[in-house]
Amino acid sequence: MHPHLSFENPPALPHEVVVETLERALGDRSHEGEAADVLVGIALSGDDREFVERWCMEVGTRAVSGSPLLGLAGLCLGHTARRFGHLGDDSLALAKSLAVRAESDPADVDGRALDGYDDVRSFLNLW
Repeated sequence: MHPHLSFENPPALPHEVVVETLERALGDRSHEGEAADVLVGIALSGDDREFVERWCMEVGTRAVSGSPLLGLAGLCLGHTARRFGHLGDDSLALAKSLAVRAESDPADVDGRALDGYDDVRSFLNLW
């Protein structure tokens, strides 16, 4: 028998928990796994687009080169564009910038940023 593997999307946590968790991870990379779950949770299930964008911006501009949180920030901007049909100008610029960085150096920003930017362009009709 093969064990059944399942995946559940992380929940959107209260804003104060999100802020605390993401700030902790931006200061100490050993907390990046927990931060990833928190960022994905708000991008997939949060109801405050501006809050999601603000924290994608914080993570996408403050995480160190090579952090998996950089590509994830780009991917989460794509989720946000899909869910809300809008991104602010700064978020659009960041999604593009992370994708460019991922394309030029995958050791800097992983390829999820490319997937996120594809979603941004697709769902916001920017082709």
